[in-house]
Amino acid sequence: MKGRTVYVGYSVKEQLRQIFAGLEADYVFDIAVHPQHESRNELIELLEDTASCSDKISCTVRESEGLEFRILRNGEDLRICFQAVPNGHEFSSLLLAVLNADGKGKNLPDDATRRRIECLQGNATVTTYMSLSCTNCPDVVQAINVMTLLNPRLSHRIVDGALHENEVQQLKIQAVPSVWLNGESIHVGRSNLGELLDKLESKMGTDSSSQPTTEERHFDVLVAGGGPAGVSAAIYSARKGLKVGLVAGRIGGQVNETVGIENVTSIPYTTGKNLSSDLRTHLSHYENITICDNRQIESFSLQGSDKQLTVKGGEKFLAPALIIATGASWRKLNVPGESEYIGRGVAFCPHCDGPFYKGKHVAVIGGGNSGVEAAIDLAGICAKVTVLEFMDTLKADQVLQDKLRSLENVEVSTSIQTLEVQGNGEAMTALRIKNRLDETESILPLDGVFVQIGLAANSQPFAGELDTNRMGEILTDRNCRTAIPGVYAAGDVSDVAYKQIIISMGEGAKAALSAFEDRIKGIC
Repeated sequence: MKGRTVYVGYSVKEQLRQIFAGLEADYVFDIAVHPQHESRNELIELLEDTASCSDKISCTVRESEGLEFRILRNGEDLRICFQAVPNGHEFSSLLLAVLNADGKGKNLPDDATRRRIECLQGNATVTTYMSLSCTNCPDVVQAINVMTLLNPRLSHRIVDGALHENEVQQLKIQAVPSVWLNGESIHVGRSNLGELLDKLESKMGTDSSSQPTTEERHFDVLVAGGGPAGVSAAIYSARKGLKVGLVAGRIGGQVNETVGIENVTSIPYTTGKNLSSDLRTHLSHYENITICDNRQIESFSLQGSDKQLTVKGGEKFLAPALIIATGASWRKLNVPGESEYIGRGVAFCPHCDGPFYKGKHVAVIGGGNSGVEAAIDLAGICAKVTVLEFMDTLKADQVLQDKLRSLENVEVSTSIQTLEVQGNGEAMTALRIKNRLDETESILPLDGVFVQIGLAANSQPFAGELDTNRMGEILTDRNCRTAIPGVYAAGDVSDVAYKQIIISMGEGAKAALSAFEDRIKGIC
């Protein structure tokens, strides 16, 4: 076709031919689109380009009132409906939907998680509102797609908010990904399959009678957490010939949320997604590592000489040695109104949610590198950005501060304490703040606020048994040992200084070597 836009380039097509080479079933992208829809040609050409990479994939086009497509396998509707043009970050969601339907995907859950998905009760339609620029959206979309493929009672709509502005405005959605179940909002923001499954179970119920009794699983070493520290600990333990069980929410952990990474020695640049994928690939080289991801650790206990982890769903994991590497999560303000207005004015990711605040006035709470970088990004979208810092000076690198202060639509206020998020019941409208120098309170009218105040250690399941500091970090000696023999902590969950990827990797290795040394001595 003369003048036709190529949506999938030659090099990508070559990769797709390899990816699709093993497909066994026949797939159809069933496209339904209005003849005059502004994105009609883009959608059709993207899907036709993709389908051309395999004789197992084809396209059909029919007229409708809107724009959507479904994936059929051997003529059967897989109940996954894209009301979007899956370009950008969501292109991987399209590919994985096909590969997982064929049993070839890399993010299919293990048997225990699969049984939980299959036991969800009732019929339900899950709708995920996403943005093509959102780096967190694909994780949510792909997780729910997997559950839909495994449970015939689920259906999944993937909606691009930019193409359905009226629907987004009607529902007052101000953050993505936004997940709705049968018309009820159940989740906003980043997540993984395990967390989303928990929420579906709480809303839909589960047929526990169909689940077999969970057996205890025994290992030589347990690693709790799948980030850089946890993966490093697992690999170093496996290299000693030990049987390793890695229990985690997702491989990569917090690294998955990082857009660009430039400070891992020997790797000039990578992304959080790519590094997380590389971590999983490295784990797969060791047959004596069992990956148990999509797990939420609920409790830790001592069973004689064994250390036991119990996860959501009742599974129990035991080993004489436990390396805790559960990382950290974005810290919240913990002020009145914050939880109520998350996704309705309170946001945490400027890359994902910034476009919802185009031309509006927002605040960024936090004057460290993350906060200042967020403010710089938002200044290009929003009419005005106000930076609020608790301390008397910003903590960000000077080069970032210089850039920030050069922007005409940015205002910086220091020595400011946030007291309350205020709203009208539908969306936030203001912050109640206090000037710490003169103790005066005031109301700052806003359209939104981005919280960027650092990380909090994920130590809650262990806090009752292990000593922690005031920030919740597990106390360790210089070799990652805790006060309990046979229990070690590494990375951001520990009190080690400097929360960096490369330091976490080193601490994970150190914890594994300490555990092996103690094993030789008969300590664990």
